[in-house]
Amino acid sequence: MPISFNTIPVNIRTPGQYVEFDASRARKGLPKRTPRVLLLGQKLAGGSALNLTLTRIVSPAGALASWGAGSMLAQMSAAFLKANPSAEVWGLSQADDAAGTYSTWTVTLTGPATSAGAMPLLIGGRQVNTAIASGNTAAQAATAMAAAVTAASDMPVTAAGAGDVLTLTARHKGLAGAGIDVRVRYYEEDAVPSGLTAVVAAGVVGATDPATAAAIAAIGDEQFDLIVTPFISSANLTALEAELEARWGPTRQQDGLAIISTRGTSGSLASFGDGRNSQFVCCLPAKAPPNLSWEWAATTAGIVAHYGYIDPARPFQTLTLPGLLPPAEADRFTRAERELLLRDGVSTFTVDAGGKVNIERLVTMYQEDAGGNADTAYLNLNTLLILSYARWTLRLRFAQKFPRHKLGSDSDLPRPNMVTPKVARAELIAWARDLEAEGIFENIDQFIADLQVERDESNVDQLNALIPPDLVNQLIVFAAQIQFRL
Repeated sequence: MPISFNTIPVNIRTPGQYVEFDASRARKGLPKRTPRVLLLGQKLAGGSALNLTLTRIVSPAGALASWGAGSMLAQMSAAFLKANPSAEVWGLSQADDAAGTYSTWTVTLTGPATSAGAMPLLIGGRQVNTAIASGNTAAQAATAMAAAVTAASDMPVTAAGAGDVLTLTARHKGLAGAGIDVRVRYYEEDAVPSGLTAVVAAGVVGATDPATAAAIAAIGDEQFDLIVTPFISSANLTALEAELEARWGPTRQQDGLAIISTRGTSGSLASFGDGRNSQFVCCLPAKAPPNLSWEWAATTAGIVAHYGYIDPARPFQTLTLPGLLPPAEADRFTRAERELLLRDGVSTFTVDAGGKVNIERLVTMYQEDAGGNADTAYLNLNTLLILSYARWTLRLRFAQKFPRHKLGSDSDLPRPNMVTPKVARAELIAWARDLEAEGIFENIDQFIADLQVERDESNVDQLNALIPPDLVNQLIVFAAQIQFRL
C-alpha cells in the first residue's frame, strides 16, 4: 500500500527534506477525563457574580466573593471542594423567586439563668455558642443569641431577638430553605445554662424555588458530567430530568447526571422516590441531617466526581462523606428502612463507630421501564458512569484514528486513509479489550461473537455498528451458608 502524506504536497518541485509529524499512532490505552461539575443555587446581593452566568469555582474564598458569605452557592462550593479539590467545578446562581417566601424558626426561651454558661445552638451544622451571665433574663438571652448568630460567619439564616423569642429566617426564599436544621443541643457535652430552657419550633415553611428551566437555558450546550441542584420541586426535577434525557441522546451526547438530597422520614422519602423514575438522577437523603441538604448533595457529588472518574465501575460503598455531621442515633434509618428506600430509587448511607457518614449504596431513581414493569437495568449509578465513559472513549478513539478517512467495502484492496467494516471491527475489538484490561468490560468472546459492523444500505457515506459490551458488575452482596459440623 503506497504511503500517503497528510500535509506534504504531492507535486512539490523545490529541492529539500520535508518531514511531517503524524500522532495517530502515538496514543495508547484509554484516555482519562477530568469531570466538569455544575452547582446550581442562590446568591446573596453582596456576591460579585452575575445571576444565570457560569462562574468558575477555584476556592471557598472565591466562592464567598462570587456569591456572598452564607449564600447557598458558597456553602455548596465549600462542601464540594472539601470532598474533591481537583475537579473542574462551576457555579450558576439564580435570584430568589419574587413570589417566594422565607422559612423561619423560633427558639423560645424561659429564664432567668441561675448560673453563667454557654448557650449552644446548631444551625445547618454550624455551632454558635452564646455567653450567658448568671441572672440574664430570657429576653436578654434571646438578644445575645441573635447577636451571636449575626456575628458568626457562613450562617444560612439571619437572626432577631424580640422579647423571649429568637427568630431565625432563611437567607434565601424558597422550599429548599425549609431543610435547614436548627437544634439547641447536638454534641453530648452541650448544656443549656442552669435556669434557662430553650424550645425550637418550625415557623413558616418557605415556598417557591427559582425555576430550573431558566438555569437550563443559561447552560446552553456546555458539557457538565455532574449537576448538583437544591431545587427538587416536581416542576424543577421534571425539567432537569427532561434536559438530561436529551443530553444523553445520540445527537447531543453530552452525558450528565444530577445529584440531589433532601430530608424526611423513611415514609416520605420512599414516596418521594416512588414518584420519580429517572436513571439520570441520584438522591442521597437523610431523616434529620444537621448539615444543609445542599451540602449533602454537593459532598456526594464531590465523591462521585473523584472516585467515579478514577474507575467508573468501582462501587462507592464505605466511602466517607467528609465534613458531614451524622444524624442523631434516633434519626438514622434502620437496615430494614434502608432496604425499602433502595427499592424506591433512594440511595443510603451509614454512620460508623467514629461518627463518620459513609456511603452505603448509590442508586439512580430509575425503577420501571416504559411499560411500568420493574426494571433494574439502570439501578446502579456505576452503570451510567460506565456507559458514559465507554461512549466517550469510543467517540474519541474513532475521531482520532479515522479523522478524514474514506469509506470502502471489505472486498476493496487496502488503500491509504480508507476504513472498511473489517478495519472498524478490528478497532472496536481492540477498544473493547482495552476496556476489559481496565476492568470496565468483561466476556470479550461474547462481544466479538455478537459484534456487527456494516455499511449502511441507503447512505453510502455511513458505517453502522452494533456494539454488545458486557459491563462489569459491582460486588454489592456476599452471601454464604456456613454448614458446620460438631
